[in-house]
Amino acid sequence: MSIVVERLGQGQDLVLLHGWGMNGAVWHGIVPLLSPHFRLHLVDLPGFGGSPLAEGVEYDLPWLAREVAAVLPVRAHLLGWSLGGLVASRIALDHPERVASLVTVASSPCFLAREEWPGIAPKVLDGFMAALGGDFRQTVERFLAIQAMGSEHARDDIRQLKQWLAERPAPQLPALTAGLTMLAEVDLRDELAQLTTPWLRIYGRLDSLVPRASIPLLDGRYPHSEHQVLAKASHAPFISHPEAFVTGLMDWLAKVDKK
Repeated sequence: MSIVVERLGQGQDLVLLHGWGMNGAVWHGIVPLLSPHFRLHLVDLPGFGGSPLAEGVEYDLPWLAREVAAVLPVRAHLLGWSLGGLVASRIALDHPERVASLVTVASSPCFLAREEWPGIAPKVLDGFMAALGGDFRQTVERFLAIQAMGSEHARDDIRQLKQWLAERPAPQLPALTAGLTMLAEVDLRDELAQLTTPWLRIYGRLDSLVPRASIPLLDGRYPHSEHQVLAKASHAPFISHPEAFVTGLMDWLAKVDKK
């Protein structure tokens, strides 16, 4: 397995993990803001972008976390967006000594709506899974549109996501299928209560995939964590509001470093 990692900038190590259907190029909009302060590691998850997926692997979250952890610096700040937030959380749970801090962006320890838990409606994920059997590229584009829904810059956000997606090889179908299965099945809510690593949760208030109703529930479960909400952002706040996103992130990381 060969995982592609684009490395830029100088300073403390900051690893960025993308979401479902995307690749490491999705971070290029905020690279100029972060690279003067951090050594950035933009990871293409297996089966996405330039990271080929070998046949016969059991593509699940523990495997994915192990593969990614193997290419990370000895110790780093770890940031994951959406599905990447699940990967980052699994790494922080399994290798806490490797993670200086955890930042999850528009992510949830349990993406699927369940009894008394807000999340993605099961029929939505079922629909995407069924659609992958047809034109999976069109399915990915539909998902991009949902991610931007509600943003005041929705059309621009979608265009930018498509542009970055096209910079690298198309995602592989087995990785897309496995990623949707993780979104539907993974539930880290109980395990993350044991996490002692500094943890920041960043949300877009208009996000339709990670409803803001989950924020106070997670505050109650994880009092050791902190959250930030970008009022006019949706599922990709670092694309729609890069300056505000980076300012909030860097202020929090500076506070962590002082402890």
